[in-house]
Amino acid sequence: MTGRFAIAAIGTGLRTALASLIAASLVGVAALSVVTSSSAQTVPIPKPAPKARGSVQMSASDSQKAPMTTGATSAQPPEPVIPDPRRNVPSNIFASFDANQKAQAARVSSYLSSLQTLAGNFVQVGPDGNKTKGDFYIQKPGKVRFEYDDPSPIAIIADGSSVAVRDRKLATQDIYPLSQTPLRYLLSDRIDLLKDTNVVSVTADDLFISVTIEEKQALIGTSRLMLMIGAKDGQLKQWTVTDPQGYDTTVAVYNLDTSKRLDPGLFKIDFTKYPVSPG
Repeated sequence: MTGRFAIAAIGTGLRTALASLIAASLVGVAALSVVTSSSAQTVPIPKPAPKARGSVQMSASDSQKAPMTTGATSAQPPEPVIPDPRRNVPSNIFASFDANQKAQAARVSSYLSSLQTLAGNFVQVGPDGNKTKGDFYIQKPGKVRFEYDDPSPIAIIADGSSVAVRDRKLATQDIYPLSQTPLRYLLSDRIDLLKDTNVVSVTADDLFISVTIEEKQALIGTSRLMLMIGAKDGQLKQWTVTDPQGYDTTVAVYNLDTSKRLDPGLFKIDFTKYPVSPG
């Protein structure tokens, strides 16, 4: 996310790219009181992007990583479904949707609005094709934590108003307003996607319901967030963030748990141990 809409690549590109995370994650967990996991999809790993945004991979956990709160039996990580890059064509801001598309968008909106807590695992495929894993925790409204497995020193934390990209190795963190990231869509108590966001695409097939949100920022460019939930089980499967340069970061989630109470300390931004990095 070289543009704040996708926090997908830490390092040079990550700091200016706030967002893949998340948020989207929430978009598919339909049943709140059950523990589910997404099914694996057989798809090829994408070829490296023409230009890499950074040399540091996002795949680490914080030194004080909290135990996973999922109570489900651990499942094999799913294979992220890599979207067709040709889908990112210029959109019509006056796009209209038929009754079926509106119903599908309403289903996703209802799902997001019903969600209160969520914990699970994720697999991320960056724009260069590198795959990383980790754990995530969500507490609505406004709180989320993403921890990447070793050797990455990165954790991403939202406390309700700010988002911190923490580097355990450097003991620093970058702070961004939650209001400037897609997290705000997924972490709000209630949301109507067609009314509260700029939805540019709603599609459905036998496997997924996909909703794409577009955001245009004057100094940054156009970014997109595509949320995918299972067509049959209504559960969150994955999301893809496209940064203003056209690079995709896809995150698939599994071992989802909506029943556990999460430690409030997971969402605390520590400005003592991890001060804001210079610049």
